[in-house]
Amino acid sequence: MAEILGIHEKYMKEALKQAKKAYSLGEVPIGCVIVHEGKIIGRGYNRRNTDKNTLSHAEITAINKASKFIGDWRLEECTLYVTLEPCQMCAGAIVQARIPEVVMGCMNPKAGCGGSILNLLEMPQFNHQVQVTRGVLGQACSDMLKLFFTELRARNKEEKDALKKAEKIMQKEMQAP
Repeated sequence: MAEILGIHEKYMKEALKQAKKAYSLGEVPIGCVIVHEGKIIGRGYNRRNTDKNTLSHAEITAINKASKFIGDWRLEECTLYVTLEPCQMCAGAIVQARIPEVVMGCMNPKAGCGGSILNLLEMPQFNHQVQVTRGVLGQACSDMLKLFFTELRARNKEEKDALKKAEKIMQKEMQAP
């Protein structure tokens, strides 16, 4: 069991490297890697704002790259590592790609569909269910997201305060004779 956890941590660290790429772009820091036979065959990170595309999630990008590498839409012998619990779109894509195993960093109580709000990954009604491992390097994944949103709120407050200051200056200038 410790050996499996060590392997999971190794690849989750790679997913965290992808999340840092999103962070550096000012994107919500979510990263993903897909592993096949001990080799990373797909990498992705959140790029929704950068690409101006709803589909630019870490998991979707990694699935696209892994499918090209394998030469098939079925990723039946792969493990997907993601720093944040997948949304409904990504969870659906994981099931559709027939990925047998998903390893998550932290949960997403507001939008997660791998056990928080819904559990699309393990629904017995689907013809494919995913084996899920939760909480691998969860604190590191959560800390990166918390730092990002703390900094984002501070930037938004600074921008709002600067805008208010500019509006006051303009009002004074308009009132001046």
